[in-house]
Amino acid sequence: MVNVMSDDKKWSLSMHHIECCNCSHGCGCQFSGFPDSTSGGCEALLGFLVKSGQLNNLDLSGLKIVFAATWPKAIHEGNGKGALFICSEATEEQVTAIATIFSGQAGGMPFEGLATTFSEFEGPLVKKITMNIDDKYSSFSVESILKVQQTPLINPMNGEDQNVHITYPDGGFFWNDGIIGTSSEMSIKHNSLDFQHVGRFAAKAEVEWAN
Repeated sequence: MVNVMSDDKKWSLSMHHIECCNCSHGCGCQFSGFPDSTSGGCEALLGFLVKSGQLNNLDLSGLKIVFAATWPKAIHEGNGKGALFICSEATEEQVTAIATIFSGQAGGMPFEGLATTFSEFEGPLVKKITMNIDDKYSSFSVESILKVQQTPLINPMNGEDQNVHITYPDGGFFWNDGIIGTSSEMSIKHNSLDFQHVGRFAAKAEVEWAN
């Protein structure tokens, strides 16, 4: 990842947040901090659409960002591998700004804390990103590298969509209120990031992050 350090980098991001991982529908990380996946580790794909944002005076609105990662155990136990993808519409200056924020170099949560959990990280990788924001049906893809499609949880008694939320009244690490669904597709094949999961945890949320 780029190495751009600064003593004065003020940023804020208001974003749509699309999240899928290999945990079951509740996601143990949301409650106990430990994944409930069959492997005991975490494999995740996250997509972001910036509604409004800036780094100092640089406008970041409209950018699409995808974050891919895997950890052998719980996230906070570290040794993760990750990659950061930024949409090809971004200018060189915007790419550097997003990489500076997402790498934790500008300070502020959640990135400052998350950055300490990686032993390997690749990016920023500028690629064509397609993203659709549609609550429980949200999706994103990065060329032929990765793809995520969310779908609702279905009530087995009547076949109707379940309306499920996970809410943190005092604020969560990533989001405060997540619309919970499942994944009909979640896959990536990029160097050491190579996994595929169907029917696992999915969340759609709105996030407001700043340093």
